[in-house]
Amino acid sequence: MSGARSYHAGLAAEDAVARLYETNGAQVLERRWRGTAGEVDLILEQGGTVVFVEVKQSRDTGTAALHLTDRQAARIYAAAEEFLATRPGGLLTETRIDVALVDGQGNITIIENAIAG
Repeated sequence: MSGARSYHAGLAAEDAVARLYETNGAQVLERRWRGTAGEVDLILEQGGTVVFVEVKQSRDTGTAALHLTDRQAARIYAAAEEFLATRPGGLLTETRIDVALVDGQGNITIIENAIAG
């Protein structure tokens, strides 16, 4: 997949994942939030919990899952800590880090608490 096509497919996947979370009562706080540690695709609030979501898109969910490296997981965790430092509850805020896998047909699989510190 070309760079531009891949970029736009990623944006479409993020939009679809955000809509799914919103359907389930979440509020989008940030999209593509960038701190010094890196970027988080989606940051939502759902039932008092701040949810950080890494979106991975590929032709199938298995391949999409393989795109998440240990280095990326560490970056997401560090960026999440950085974001939480801006919140009133700081690092005591209830949180989780999910991974959303999107296949080529637009099917979404959410893995809650996929990344633990």
